[in-house]
Amino acid sequence: MRRSLEGFSLLELVVVLVMLGLVGATVASLLLRQQRFYRGTSELLYARAGVRDALDVLATDIRGIAVADTVRLLADSAIEMFSAIGGSVVCDRTSDAELGMPRSHGSGNTLTSLLTEPDPGDLALFYRDSAPNGSNWERHRITGFSVRTAASCPAFQLTLATPLSSDARTGTPVRFIRRGRYSLYRASDGEWYLGYRRCNALGPPACGSIQPLSGPYRAYSSNRDATGILFEYFDAHGAPLTAASSPLELARVDVTARAESRHRIIVEQNAISPGDSATLSVAIRNRAP
Repeated sequence: MRRSLEGFSLLELVVVLVMLGLVGATVASLLLRQQRFYRGTSELLYARAGVRDALDVLATDIRGIAVADTVRLLADSAIEMFSAIGGSVVCDRTSDAELGMPRSHGSGNTLTSLLTEPDPGDLALFYRDSAPNGSNWERHRITGFSVRTAASCPAFQLTLATPLSSDARTGTPVRFIRRGRYSLYRASDGEWYLGYRRCNALGPPACGSIQPLSGPYRAYSSNRDATGILFEYFDAHGAPLTAASSPLELARVDVTARAESRHRIIVEQNAISPGDSATLSVAIRNRAP
């Protein structure tokens, strides 16, 4: 008796393989689209975060400029200024160039408040209520700052490069400022970033190596509507200032950041670079018209 052999014919196998190929291609296409979508979304979120970070940092430092401080550079892609890094009061004078300050406690004592510890090269400003108008703040370069174990005063010991006048007594307010430059620059990877440089507070205008803060942004351009980071300056009446204007006229700074992602994505058959932009206006504190 002959036994029949059951199985798939060659044609049936070919049809099945073709169908599997079509299903696999469809699934791969959907996965590729989803991957592009999520990558584009993450790139857009990254660009937005970079813009917000840049504006937050710049707004904090620009808003902290006071009458006693000056802006050293007014450029379309850079600003150099003195920014506040802390404040305290004099509680003890060891010598003409050394003094003590109280510790800042979390129980409401805010006599000493520091964003970062001052170090050599920063400036200490001492308020003199008996000084003529316009010269209330006495400036000294800091050569040393140390933390003591005392619970009250002196918890911090401050050493100055030059002797302090007799106008600075116990209870005299002290402000600490640091000179730095924010600028749009091109890094070694070819991308453009917002960077920060620490500069000499006094003496020759020299700045250290640049440190990236956020980015990448669009490349620098003389076109104000296309450049990555744009600084615009205005006086108290809203009139634009130029690089040759006096920093004492500065009353408002407008900052525009335009971020651009590192990768291009396909949207409706077009390759685009996800990005974001924002503009912030910052008024200079205590700047009279």
